Amino acid sequence: MAYTRATMRGFTLIELLVTLAIAAILLTVAVPNFITFVQNNRLASQANDLVTLLNLARSEAVKRNQTVTVCSSTNGTACAGSTSWEGGYIVFADTDGDGTVDAGEDVLQVRQALESSNTLRAGTQVRITYQSNGFSPGFGDTFRLCDVRGTASARAIVVSPQGRVSTSVGTASCP
Repeated sequence: MAYTRATMRGFTLIELLVTLAIAAILLTVAVPNFITFVQNNRLASQANDLVTLLNLARSEAVKRNQTVTVCSSTNGTACAGSTSWEGGYIVFADTDGDGTVDAGEDVLQVRQALESSNTLRAGTQVRITYQSNGFSPGFGDTFRLCDVRGTASARAIVVSPQGRVSTSVGTASCP
């Protein structure tokens, strides 16, 4: 049986090599951009988690008409007393206002440690305490959320003495 060009199927070697060369060029451009995209999304997600948790604490303080505290925690049940928050953090109803989780005080929310060796550091505070009016006088601070890229992509999460939370990109110095 004789084969004609119309009945032959498949790729020639040249077509295959051109396709592989184009795919290699696209991958060398796309992979670094994808890694940056993933890192940016991870930082944004972690910053949003902290902002959400702080806003939850503020609204719970107003709703319950009592003090609510957010603190770093490595075990999810007690405050660690550290300005390093990458090990996790908790929100609890602090009925006696002492900044520690005591018997009978409800732990409202627990956040686990940050993934991919990102760091979350508070400036000076080991806890943020909201009063029943939603203010946090004496507990205003700036959290610095950083990854391996350093200050240029770092997130700053600022808690004002009025309890308001805001974020910015590239304004925090990394440890």
